[in-house]
Amino acid sequence: YETPNVVQPPMDHSLLRDYIAYAREYIHPELSDLATRELISSYLEMRRMGSAGGSRTISATPRQLESLIRLSEAFAKMSFSRVVSRSHVKEAVRLMRVATQAAATDPRTGRIDMDMITTGRSTVEREMEETLNSSLKELLSERRGNRMAVGDVRRQLTEITNVTIAQDDLMESLRIMEADGVIQLNERAQTIFVRAGVAH
Repeated sequence: YETPNVVQPPMDHSLLRDYIAYAREYIHPELSDLATRELISSYLEMRRMGSAGGSRTISATPRQLESLIRLSEAFAKMSFSRVVSRSHVKEAVRLMRVATQAAATDPRTGRIDMDMITTGRSTVEREMEETLNSSLKELLSERRGNRMAVGDVRRQLTEITNVTIAQDDLMESLRIMEADGVIQLNERAQTIFVRAGVAH
């Protein structure tokens, strides 16, 4: 029988608790000039990453800048420093990049898109949805007073947009149009009736 290899923590639990309590109570770090400059340049660089190549994706917003400041201050507190240094900012930026990369990377483009975090959908997905809805409205405006199979709608939309339309995406758009009174949707029969009042 082998004795289990128990890893001893580098710091006693009660000492760690006292360390954190002391830092919270007595350490209130302020940003140094160098740290401020590093924050500004890092924030601008994160924004440039999103706007490169003419994309409208923004990789950083003022909310992310506020988070960077709080993280930098937290790193200073951890080291009992009353001043936020450039190295604290650099570590905060590194941490944010690692943390947001997985959550905010759009799998379609491989780019970091903060919309993935704030709305749960990427800019590309939102633009595709807008294109789908406008193309669908245009198609239906030419079919007023007619009944159509959902499959035919999907096929014609694919021809118009040159993009394969996912069934789930189409059904979601059709449900919205039914709620807006544009169509009557029969999900069981997979047909729609386009009301006469559909406008361009």
